[in-house]
Amino acid sequence: MHKMRESSLPMVRKTSTAKNHPAPEEIALRAYQIYLERGGVPGSELEDWTRAERELLANSGKVRRKTAPRSIAA
Repeated sequence: MHKMRESSLPMVRKTSTAKNHPAPEEIALRAYQIYLERGGVPGSELEDWTRAERELLANSGKVRRKTAPRSIAA
């Protein structure tokens, strides 16, 4: 009987909800936005990435609440 090796198991990708950590794609997108906000000047890729990661981690800890629509008094 063949034994199944770990490398033959399907890969499971962790989503951004896993431990509230943003996915690399989310960090990359935010880092690119930061880059554009800085005027597209190269040379600060690491700073952009770490800032994006910090921002996304901070935002993932906050619970977003939907407020009830205000009723219009007649």
